[in-house]
Amino acid sequence: MALRATIHKADLNVADTDRHYYASHALTLARHPSETDERMMVRLIAFALNAHVDLTFTKGLSDVDEPDVWLKDLTGAIKVWIEVGQPEERRILKACGRADQVIIYCYGGHASKVWWEGVRNKLERARNLKVVSVPAEQARALAALAARNMDVHVTIQDGSIFASTAQGEVTLEPEVWR
Repeated sequence: MALRATIHKADLNVADTDRHYYASHALTLARHPSETDERMMVRLIAFALNAHVDLTFTKGLSDVDEPDVWLKDLTGAIKVWIEVGQPEERRILKACGRADQVIIYCYGGHASKVWWEGVRNKLERARNLKVVSVPAEQARALAALAARNMDVHVTIQDGSIFASTAQGEVTLEPEVWR
């Protein structure tokens, strides 16, 4: 019998002073059996950093043709394609051809650096690609905030992210690699 996704509920409150976006989102995160708390929480932060009324989580790991998060316009065209982790170069180029903007949030520390060094030259022609790295120790601290039901407050100011839940708080200083 196949393992089923674990459902997490999050009331996400975003105060993004960089984009002047202030809103609350009631979210359901289906955590795939192979997904860690760390990856799920980075996915949640990726949502917060790009928060929009039409931004949605997709089937993610369960569907190879969809990103983790995306923003589509009313015609169904993909405006923003968001991946979490270290996707293959081919997948990234395919996404760049389908979406107006592609953003990758990696969080694996040294492993992410090795991945990026291996694919960066192959992605030079992808002009609509942005790569952001969440430092490994900060991603681990973020994972400690995970719970089945979360009330998450995220404040974004000058590129810094402050996230808090009933389990604690963490400050993230992501690095833009591209």
